Amino acid sequence: MNKKVLIWSIVVALGGLLFGMDVAVISGAEQQIQQLWKLTDAVHGQVLASALYGTIIGALFGGLPAEKFGRRKVLYWIGATFLISSIGSAMAPSVVPFIIFRFLGGLGVGASSVVAPMFISEIAPAKNRGKLVATFQFNIVFGILLAYLSNYLLATMGENSWRWMLGVLAIPASLFVIFLYFIPESPRWLMVHKKDYQTARDILSISDPEGVDEAIEAIKEDISLEREKASLKVFLSKKYLSPIIMAILIAMFNQLSGINAIIYFAPRVFEMAGLGQSSAFLQSAGVGVINLIATMAGLYLIDHLGRKRLMLIGSIGYIISLGAIAAAFHYNYLGGMVVPCLVFLFIASHAIGQGSVIWVFISEIFPNEVRSYGQSIGSATHWIMAAVITGVFPIFANAPSVGPAKIFLFFMAMMVVQLCWVLFRMPETKGQSLEKIQKTVIH
Repeated sequence: MNKKVLIWSIVVALGGLLFGMDVAVISGAEQQIQQLWKLTDAVHGQVLASALYGTIIGALFGGLPAEKFGRRKVLYWIGATFLISSIGSAMAPSVVPFIIFRFLGGLGVGASSVVAPMFISEIAPAKNRGKLVATFQFNIVFGILLAYLSNYLLATMGENSWRWMLGVLAIPASLFVIFLYFIPESPRWLMVHKKDYQTARDILSISDPEGVDEAIEAIKEDISLEREKASLKVFLSKKYLSPIIMAILIAMFNQLSGINAIIYFAPRVFEMAGLGQSSAFLQSAGVGVINLIATMAGLYLIDHLGRKRLMLIGSIGYIISLGAIAAAFHYNYLGGMVVPCLVFLFIASHAIGQGSVIWVFISEIFPNEVRSYGQSIGSATHWIMAAVITGVFPIFANAPSVGPAKIFLFFMAMMVVQLCWVLFRMPETKGQSLEKIQKTVIH
């Protein structure tokens, strides 16, 4: 693989590391925050979901400035947003400013989930695009692992340990902004929006020397056909209905697996299973390790087995692990490492399937002229579902009529539906240029 395009992809994918740390770091702080500000379960769920409400806005509108100003410039803004949010959240004197700064961080998370995979997909050669876009997911899970490990190490720092947990995100945010100086603009953005074919050719000659001529000719052909300008109205027309539905479904299923419930509330889930607080924090770090290892496997396999096969493997693993977790809580079989081991199986299933595929698949299925809109609608759906699930999880988990057994049974049922969609409706995009995928998906 070309070393330069690999470095560019890894730098941009650091947005995923910030994404992962921001999402997971709150798991170590959330119980202290609830006790400090004496929040009810309902209010507490909404405080935690405030970041996710920001991700919805960031995902919905992150594609617009990326379309107008370029991918690279918006990535700078995302890094600055993470930096301000981490410092502000850590220093928040009360719940209202905390919500505001967490919402701001959510804007960065949502925008990064749109812009970073889109940039990498537009610069990567077809044969390695899955691996390179999946570096974004790898950095998400690496960020989650770093957050869990730092939470574990900082948990003994007393009543203000949660402030250190949140403030540590300022370090990678600063590095992200610095490293962005060394990457170019997206060549496809330069061609579609600036008609700058020479600069685009120079960049593609480095990143995709075999596909440079095909990419340039395909985009010139689109322009010569005088296709409609990529307005939101055009994007929402019947022409793009098929990829829109696919992006919404894969994003919905991602969250209906229960992954954010586990990531956000891992220590709490383990405590519900009978583990002590220190052990619960350590097992949460184990979640991060398993997530990282399985993501590395998915990273390797995505361009070999393809997107669809990984989704099938992940769906079956989901169904087995979630069903077993539900049974363990229902029959009160919670001794020893039963629930932690089942959670590890669930995390591995997610990482090798949905986790590796979602951002790759969404970034591939939309044509160049509407890719930012498509990435936004897929990411926004993902974060709307994440906000809903995070907001209601503490309520249902503590409700005597619901509890963890029924929650995990519901997640399992949703994964049965996902398995059916993958088997009968999901197309394979492995090894095809973005322009070829466009012709296959758009009917």
